[in-house]
Amino acid sequence: MRMIKPLCIATLLVQAGLVHAAATPEEIAKLGNELTCVGAEKAANADGSITEWTGKWLGTPPHVNFEGTGKHPIDPYPEDKPLFVITAANMAEYADRLSAGQKALFEAYPDTFQMPVYQTRRDFRFADSVCQATLENARSAQLVNDGEGVQATTGGILFPFPKTGLELMWTSSFFTFRPFTEELVSDNAYVLSNGNINWGQVRSRNYAPNLKPGVLGKTEGPSAYYLNETLLPQRDRGEINTGVEYYNHATEPRQSWRYDPGTRRVRQSPEYGYDMQFPGSGGSITVDEVRIFNGSGQRYNWKIVGKQEMYVPANAYRIHSNDVTYDELLPPNHANPEFMRYELRRVWVLEANLKDSYRHLYPTRHMYVDEDSWLMVMADNYDARGGLWRTSMINYFYAYEANTWQAGVGLYHDLQAKSYLAFNLVNEQPNGYTLNTGNLSERDFGPEAARRSGR
Repeated sequence: MRMIKPLCIATLLVQAGLVHAAATPEEIAKLGNELTCVGAEKAANADGSITEWTGKWLGTPPHVNFEGTGKHPIDPYPEDKPLFVITAANMAEYADRLSAGQKALFEAYPDTFQMPVYQTRRDFRFADSVCQATLENARSAQLVNDGEGVQATTGGILFPFPKTGLELMWTSSFFTFRPFTEELVSDNAYVLSNGNINWGQVRSRNYAPNLKPGVLGKTEGPSAYYLNETLLPQRDRGEINTGVEYYNHATEPRQSWRYDPGTRRVRQSPEYGYDMQFPGSGGSITVDEVRIFNGSGQRYNWKIVGKQEMYVPANAYRIHSNDVTYDELLPPNHANPEFMRYELRRVWVLEANLKDSYRHLYPTRHMYVDEDSWLMVMADNYDARGGLWRTSMINYFYAYEANTWQAGVGLYHDLQAKSYLAFNLVNEQPNGYTLNTGNLSERDFGPEAARRSGR
């Protein structure tokens, strides 16, 4: 029997993403020097079209009159104008910096889809505690249980030097540094090909105890809690979905429950996630594509394609303004480009390919991760025949009260149905996103909380 050398086994495991190839001392020494404290390149690109990182602001910029959480986001760059606009007529000039999904939107809607490109702004930074947790993770974080779990320090970025696709997936989806409490009532607009809109509305609350600012913890116990109560459509009013996430999908998988207002009963929802239809979306998105990707990655093989310069949504304040009505924002086919902001940024490209032993609506997925925030900002999802089916983007903005980035409106385009979902809208709500108030606890989630809320 042919023997395989131990070195070969280790190499195969690293390529498969099953063990962590620790950051080198040389890499770690770059954190906070030529790299930001979370591993992004500080320098501008060769022609200056990606500006140098300044990190001059932590929290509210001095010129912004921010009145506190719960208000609609305030643009710190109100005087910025587009440098240029990409259209179907000139997209060939910018093709190497566009995703397949963006090109498909130009081809599908040549008369109306546009991308206004603004100056790249890199002025916000993370708190020192995030830098410290990231440094500890660079030295010692590791994946366990065949990549289904993680052992690391919470409160920072997981792998600032990802060596495998699994490491990048965990860093940019499950282990992001986001607000530790989040409450909002949001509108969801499913815009059909004829321009008609099916409306949904959800009251949401989310709680990630280990992301409380300044807290450095370990990956033990629950990582996050969620509860979503449907307000619209009327036929689903009162339905509640709630659950808890853990740091190891193999030993402690996601626990979920659903409250049915018709029967007034709470039932466990086994296997909630993956390509199940997300409640209230009209079948337009799957559970695991909220915020591009979430939950266990066990059904896919993950691969880092590389890092490249791309035009992606960034500093997205105007699209959340309460001065913008839904009639203005939501025409047929795609959101009104007037309210979008794209910037040239360095992004990691992550590819997921379905394993032979599993099923999913999307056998192949391409995801795009902003290097400054480590957040997934875009995705292209392919069907079983290899055709591009759906393309999506999340409009993030820096939340002053949380000292980090907040997921805003998600735009999910179905290229085959010629429809799109605008998810997490707040423009016409009296309040925006209420973040980091610290008034949530584990008691506000789970089956008993669902029963209380449903009465």
